[in-house]
Amino acid sequence: MRTQGEGEPKSDSNVPQAVEHVAAAYRLLKALQDKIGEHPEIGQAVNKLETALAILEVQTGGML
Repeated sequence: MRTQGEGEPKSDSNVPQAVEHVAAAYRLLKALQDKIGEHPEIGQAVNKLETALAILEVQTGGML
């Protein structure tokens, strides 16, 4: 597993693409949750995506 200082330098140009992928996954999980009802794993996945979106928002200075 890479640490922050290893490998390729962090590229801010990939942030919008990452945000879109996370947002799309969030929408898909919410739609699935609406279809099948509450399920613990889906709820956890939605929560993790919400957290990831919040982190990306902080890292981009709210430019999502």
